[in-house]
Amino acid sequence: MNTRLHTKVTADWHRWIGEALAAGNPPAELLATMKENRFDERVAREAIADAMFGSVSPVAPSPTMTAATFRSRLAAGHTLHAGDRDIRVLVRVSRPTIAVLDGVLDTDECFMLRELAKSRLERSQVVNPGTGIGVVQDIRTSEGANFGRGETELIARIDARAAAIMGLDEEHGEGLQAMRYGVGAEYVPHFDFFPPDDPGSEPHLRHGGQRVSTLIMYLDDVEAGGETVFPRIDFSYVPRRGQALYFEYTAPDGSLDPLSLHGGAPVLSGEKWILTKWMRERSFAG
Repeated sequence: MNTRLHTKVTADWHRWIGEALAAGNPPAELLATMKENRFDERVAREAIADAMFGSVSPVAPSPTMTAATFRSRLAAGHTLHAGDRDIRVLVRVSRPTIAVLDGVLDTDECFMLRELAKSRLERSQVVNPGTGIGVVQDIRTSEGANFGRGETELIARIDARAAAIMGLDEEHGEGLQAMRYGVGAEYVPHFDFFPPDDPGSEPHLRHGGQRVSTLIMYLDDVEAGGETVFPRIDFSYVPRRGQALYFEYTAPDGSLDPLSLHGGAPVLSGEKWILTKWMRERSFAG
């Protein structure tokens, strides 16, 4: 019996993926079918993501940006000074810019943030590429809770700490968003930036400009599954309470980097709680 997994997606399978998505079939169903046909899960997820989001950089590179001049907004060194505390850098990846950070939140803050979010949880939405309006889709099966910038003392403290870590003024930040993933919940690989060619991106780009970086803070350990994955560089982070994952979307040539494609793997046991901060290139009033 042949137990080897397929590690390449043929043209026929790529065509099937495109037709199935166009017909409205949920990505999770496509993934299940491909796994039944003995495709490696990582390969299948990337193929589905390519069909949904494209496999090339969505904007032309900047003529003035080079690898020699590119600088991350994240400070250098093993320790980041974040106002009210110092943060340890555990891991750095050069492309896309990624860092695993330790001690971003303490245990009490994680507990209070989860409790604050529980009464607000609603099914998470994604941005419709045609209209820019948030819609519920099967590619994202978490529940979410949104917070206004600085709405409580706790939120204000986290907003300020995140801004210090991310190297931008607080006014560039969107409001914090908490998310809960139960067993089976996931977020199919996607980009956090607004694709410039999508009509639905226009109102978001007009109001604060492009997103430039993400900070995902983890409010609890996960019993099994729930990793944050970057499929195009084969990088996977296992959630740990109080830690955070920082990443940017710009390649050294100034283009939006297709390697920043990322997702949340399905939770296999327990729950996954995260708190996300997105930063814009300009002041954001929302």
